[in-house]
Amino acid sequence: MSKTTLAIIAGISAAAGSAATAAIFANRSQKKETVTPTTSSSPTSTLPRPPVPAPLPHPFKDLVSPVNPTGVFQYGFPGPINDLHPTLSTTSSFDRRTRNPYWVAEHITPESLNANNADRRHSVFVEDESIPEKFRAKLHDYFRSGYDRGHQVPAADAKWSQDALNQTFLLSNMCPQVGEGFNRDYWAHFEDFCRRLTNHYPSVRIVTGPLYLPRRDPQDGKWRISYEVIGNPPNVAVPTHFYKVIFAEDGKTGGDVSLGAFVLPNAKIDNEKPLQSFEVPIEAIERASGLEFASNLPLPRRKKLCEQVTCSLLVRDYAERQKNLMGAAPPKKSDGRFPLPQR
Repeated sequence: MSKTTLAIIAGISAAAGSAATAAIFANRSQKKETVTPTTSSSPTSTLPRPPVPAPLPHPFKDLVSPVNPTGVFQYGFPGPINDLHPTLSTTSSFDRRTRNPYWVAEHITPESLNANNADRRHSVFVEDESIPEKFRAKLHDYFRSGYDRGHQVPAADAKWSQDALNQTFLLSNMCPQVGEGFNRDYWAHFEDFCRRLTNHYPSVRIVTGPLYLPRRDPQDGKWRISYEVIGNPPNVAVPTHFYKVIFAEDGKTGGDVSLGAFVLPNAKIDNEKPLQSFEVPIEAIERASGLEFASNLPLPRRKKLCEQVTCSLLVRDYAERQKNLMGAAPPKKSDGRFPLPQR
C-alpha cells in the first residue's frame, strides 16, 4: 500500500534574480502489519489461550484536579485573535504576529467592474484602527523599506463606490511586496486575469494572502523558513510568497465552480513566465497556510479552472487596464468538454 503525501517546496534564486515555485508530490510507503491467524495442526492441540485483558476504566473519570489552568482567562484570553474584519469591498482575517493578513476575500461581478463611480486619486493609505495599535502595521513601517504596500484585494476591483475603494487602502489589506517586476508588473497582470474571468463567469470570488515557505540551506541541506522584517522597530514580516484561490461560479444555485489555486514568489518575475507554471493543488496552499478554503464545496461541483479557460496573462499597461477593467476574456478551452456560461 502507498499513501500520497503532499508537500510544497519553494525557493527564490537571488543570484539569478528570478523565482521558482514548485509543488512536489512524494510517495511514502507505509507497510501495514499483517496478522496471520494461527490454526492448530491437530484437533487435539491444547495450547493455552492468552488472558483476555479487562477493560480499562476511563483514566480521568473520578480524578479531581487540584488545579484550574483555565483560571488564567480571568485576566484575559491570550489568543490567537484573528481580527475578522468585513468592509464594503473585502472580508479579511488579520495575523497580529506578522502584521499581515492571513487572507483577504473579495467578490467581483461584471456589474461591479462596469460601475465606475470612484477615483483612486481620492484614496490614501491609512492604518486600520480596528486592529489594536500595538499589533497593526503603521505607515512609517513601509517608509524607505524598499517594498511596495501591496494590495491583496486590488483597488481596481472596488471602483463601484468611493467608500469601497477607500477601504482597500487600509494597511490590513497590504503586505510588503517587491515593486518593480512583481507588484507593478506580473502581480498586476495576474489581478487583471482574475477580472477578465468575469467575461465568462457571472460571479468570481478570490481569496488572497501571504505565505512563508521554506528554502533549502545550500550549506547543510536543511529546510528553513527565513524572511525579512521591516519597520522601526522591525515588526512587519515580508512574505516569501503569495497565493490566490479563485472560485469562478456559473451563477446557478448548486452549480459548478471552477477552482484555481496559484502560488507566486515575492520576487521579480518575467512577464513571459506562464501563469500556469504557478498553479498548485489547493491542498498545497492549505497545508502551507494552515487554512481551509473549499471544505464545503463537494467534489462533484468542482471543475479545474485551467481546464475551463486558458490560464495566461494579457500584458497591458496601467492606463489601458484602467480604461477597460474587464479587458478581453481569457480564451476558453476548445475541446468542448467543459462548456462555460456565455455572456
